[in-house]
Amino acid sequence: MAVKIGLVGTGTVGGGCIDIIQKHQEAFKRHFGIDIELAQVCSREIAQAEAHGVADIFTTDFNDIINNPDIDIVVELIGGTTAARDVVLGALAAGKNVVTANKALMATYGKEVMGAAEAAGKELAFEASVGGGIPIIDPLKHSLIANEIQTVMGIVNGTTNYMLTRMADNGLSYDDALREAQEKGFAEANPSADVDGFDAAAKIAILSSIAFNSRVTLDDVFTDGITNISPVDIEAARDMGYVIKLLAIAHRKEDGIDVRVHPTMIPETHQLATVNGVFNAIYVVGDFVGETMFFGEGAGAGAAASAVMGDVLEVARHIQQGVAPIVGCTCTDELPILPMDDLVMRYYLRFSVTDRPGVLETMAGVFARHNISVKSIVQRGRSGAERVDQVVVTHRCRERDIREALEEALSLDGVVLAEPSVIRVEE
Repeated sequence: MAVKIGLVGTGTVGGGCIDIIQKHQEAFKRHFGIDIELAQVCSREIAQAEAHGVADIFTTDFNDIINNPDIDIVVELIGGTTAARDVVLGALAAGKNVVTANKALMATYGKEVMGAAEAAGKELAFEASVGGGIPIIDPLKHSLIANEIQTVMGIVNGTTNYMLTRMADNGLSYDDALREAQEKGFAEANPSADVDGFDAAAKIAILSSIAFNSRVTLDDVFTDGITNISPVDIEAARDMGYVIKLLAIAHRKEDGIDVRVHPTMIPETHQLATVNGVFNAIYVVGDFVGETMFFGEGAGAGAAASAVMGDVLEVARHIQQGVAPIVGCTCTDELPILPMDDLVMRYYLRFSVTDRPGVLETMAGVFARHNISVKSIVQRGRSGAERVDQVVVTHRCRERDIREALEEALSLDGVVLAEPSVIRVEE
């Protein structure tokens, strides 16, 4: 007897799922013995359902799917944390298994949703919430479970990686790179979720929760985006033997979890340094397995739909075989989130300053007053210009001291002329 699927959301990813079912449904049954049937789809746009040939099973009310006694698995692909939360919690309460690609929901309400799944005795799968088509949730929950995971670090946003690649390879400004990403459909009209780092923050909250068996939410993640990155920064990084990437970083430390998203300089020899364009990569270090990296397309209809349907087929297999949910919430350790102020690392800082005598000494004095050891200060720009770029590279120092120094520098009358670029250096 077929396992029946109810699909909520027929946009890019939902349409991809419909296409996969229509193309491979018989192959799933023949090769794997998994018999699935798309029983009902829900969307606000019937034109999307018509385009995929499923108008005959279309509804505009997701409650029709939740309350349909024949449906075994509800697939939520509408995004956000309002209606999507209602769909997921409603489906679980109605005794349905749930597959979702919703990173914001899992990063914000993961504890509630997983608790609801456990209470209902149903399966909740969310592989596509991180990394698009890259398998990472399942390896962390199964393949790497024998390890204590020490680090999860990655490029998990294709939009910003594309922009930084174009800026590095072709000398584009931030504005030109963003405009091109929007024209190609990689960036939304409002790109804030990507360029300000919030998309990556949601993903690292999910990954670190699983990797460290401790609850990490979106609000726990320090987040800084790429809006202040310029070709000057990229050129300076290249001169130092580094590449700039927007990294989502989580380290397990003796006293808690260090979790953050920000532009980062990484050595050109690091595995992540060569991940370019819209590709994503997630680098994981375990105490026994050592270094591993998962690489692939992080976005797009095909990649995300592939991950969603992988979850659907696995859950369907469990239903057909009578297997109970085997992995629920593992966040039992309750490790503290380490304060960002206590972070110690090297920093790259670029200031746009007035080109006049004494400015260099003034800025050096700011850093000295905050106990920051400066490795180098280089002035970049044409002599005689009204403003020049002053690039500062520090030795290892505390985040708190850097922030206080920045605050003082910005308060200097007529010295710093714009918001500085701050890039942390990951060794």
